[in-house]
Amino acid sequence: MGCASSISKICTVGSTKKISIPEIAIFVPSMRVPVRSDLQRTLRGLIPRDLIDKLSSLRNQIVLVAEETGGSAATELLRILEEYLPVLLGLTKKEYGLEELVEFKWKKLEGGRQETTVANSWLELLSIVHMMAVLTLYEANSLLIPKDYSDSGERTVSADSKRDAVELLLKASGYLEFCVRDVLAHVHPDIKKRFPKDLQEGVLQAISVQALGQGTGLQLSLAVESQKASLSVKRRLACEQMSYFGQAHYCLSGCDMSNGFGKKHLLFIKWKYLEAKAAAYYYHGLILDKGNEPSCHVSAVCCFLAAEELLSDSKKAFLSFCLAVPVTRAPPLCDAMKLLYQKIPDIASKKSQMYGYLLEQEKSLQVLPDLPEFQLSLRPDDYQLPEIHPAWDSEEWENQGQTLKEHLRDSEDETETD
Repeated sequence: MGCASSISKICTVGSTKKISIPEIAIFVPSMRVPVRSDLQRTLRGLIPRDLIDKLSSLRNQIVLVAEETGGSAATELLRILEEYLPVLLGLTKKEYGLEELVEFKWKKLEGGRQETTVANSWLELLSIVHMMAVLTLYEANSLLIPKDYSDSGERTVSADSKRDAVELLLKASGYLEFCVRDVLAHVHPDIKKRFPKDLQEGVLQAISVQALGQGTGLQLSLAVESQKASLSVKRRLACEQMSYFGQAHYCLSGCDMSNGFGKKHLLFIKWKYLEAKAAAYYYHGLILDKGNEPSCHVSAVCCFLAAEELLSDSKKAFLSFCLAVPVTRAPPLCDAMKLLYQKIPDIASKKSQMYGYLLEQEKSLQVLPDLPEFQLSLRPDDYQLPEIHPAWDSEEWENQGQTLKEHLRDSEDETETD
């Protein structure tokens, strides 16, 4: 996907060309990285020299590490981004009059195509926090790519890794919610129209919500593997997961998803939504089947048959997702999902035979029951920006020799001389 997974399968094409196909457990958007910009010339005379140097140095560090590592050095990049943010914040303050002065350049890490630039400091802030979210999703994905082998020889993911991944997903969701709630609100609608497709409001909302859905899916996996979790708990988690992915799809309804990556994003949501709905009907059927009335057994069979059909559709959506550009593959099924893939077809066949006579007698009851609705449990972490760097409150501001007007006049003189 956007940034490479921790484990990739190398395929040889012909005799020379090798293709790396990454494993994807968590949807990671395409990574955008900064491009070197001449901040010195734009800001010279407007803010203290040491502040310009700090801005340029930290931004260039992000560029260097991202390009040298292909975005895989998530911890190091997050550290630099968090150090850069307090310095950047000064450019977004109205009192300094610098909001629409600097043209920060960005590009896609894959392909290296530079995006249309917009002179807006809020776009730079949005891009930085978005990059933090992408890196956090990348870390979550890395935790869920199995590296160790169990006694059976199969690659497995530990329960602790799943729990840690949930925490990272909540953090990434918080970053993206902050982008929508506290950054886009400061940007004029006309400027928003010029933003890259990855930064459309609906896309940011969708990835924030689906991160919660993926976290709920991991909680369901842990519940299935636990002997203490009841059927009601498993059903609730499956229904919540389905609701999150339904919301994510709705968020994208007004977005331009015509590019290849947008289409892959939609296929991911479809795959996960169908998979969660299949699980929800499976557990709903198990609960209904505990009833004593014939109608309970008929409704249960309807649930099992629906689950089987949904599971089949989810497999098709999964295959379409993997084959959509950029081509990806999924890690081995965890024990929980492996169990569902075995149990659902088995119980649908078994119960259909067992209650076949009821299905014939009670044809009027052959209606798929509605799934129960639950209040969604997971919430994004509450992200807050750091304090502005103390250098922005320095007394040097009072001694600054050039005003903005003088700076622009100097720039014009330089242009004429050239």
